Amino acid sequence: MQNQQANTQIQKTNPLVTFIITYYNLPIPMLCECINSILSLSLSSDEREIIVVDDGSEISPMNGLMQYGTDILYVRQNNGGLSMARNKGIEIAKGQYLQFVDADDHLLKDAYEHCLNIIKTKSVDMVVFDFTSSTTNAKHAYNDLPVMSGTEYMLKHNIHATACGYLFSSRTLGALRFTQGIWHEDEEFTPQLLIRAEIIAVTNAKAYYYYKHPHSITTYSDEKSLNKRFKDITGVLDRLTYLADRIPQSDRQAIQRRIAQLTMDYIYQVIVQKRSSQALKECLAELTNKGLFPLPDKNYTQKYQWFRRMTNSSFGRAILLNILPLMKRER
Repeated sequence: MQNQQANTQIQKTNPLVTFIITYYNLPIPMLCECINSILSLSLSSDEREIIVVDDGSEISPMNGLMQYGTDILYVRQNNGGLSMARNKGIEIAKGQYLQFVDADDHLLKDAYEHCLNIIKTKSVDMVVFDFTSSTTNAKHAYNDLPVMSGTEYMLKHNIHATACGYLFSSRTLGALRFTQGIWHEDEEFTPQLLIRAEIIAVTNAKAYYYYKHPHSITTYSDEKSLNKRFKDITGVLDRLTYLADRIPQSDRQAIQRRIAQLTMDYIYQVIVQKRSSQALKECLAELTNKGLFPLPDKNYTQKYQWFRRMTNSSFGRAILLNILPLMKRER
């Protein structure tokens, strides 16, 4: 009887999954849809923990959340940005696994149940799943890759940066946290999380509905916002480069491959946003000083191989400057 009581207590204080929802100035029905998508899962109240971190919204959603009673934990902080809000959720979380969910997104039941089944039946540190902007939630026969390490995955595949695309164990997370005060914080966080994961399961299940917000930071094109974005991206590159020099060789290769991809993403953004040969020249000079340009020849996917070859020649860069902004505008 004592053992049974002890096990029950462990289950109550250590749920299987903690869902960390970050919220800021969104319609309350949208937040409720997000919460309801979690409550609709097969997890019992003892198996789940839902933490809503309000990042200092102008109007608290508390009145709209009273209906959930003890099903959720609501935390309000002074506005400090997404990184601070997620770090607050991590600080409170008791779950064996963690799942970040943005308040304007939600989980798709059948596909996410597949992810839950993986952590219930296999000893994995992380489940990597897919996204969709479609609300269709049809059942599928999902295709899963053989389990592998996070480092092995990064060496062979492109990763999605957003931290919401991973269901991961709190043990794997350890002391890792988001850098506060920057944009593109996921670009720094996610590769570090992956190399910590010894066993990951990768599935094509589209388990997460992503709402493309019209006022996302990626849509900001004014000069001040662009300079902030580019400064933060180069800061991420600096910190990942510093990390790469201090970790084992296999992990280093994975991080360096990701650094090269992020560098190419940065060059691409300078071309399509600045549309200036001088801006591109200054960008490449900065990257050269950091040892990140010319771009190294690694085992990239085809689009990165193509972009690397074009970017490493003056003729290719001239073509990119003329074509990429037009392609971006057409989309």
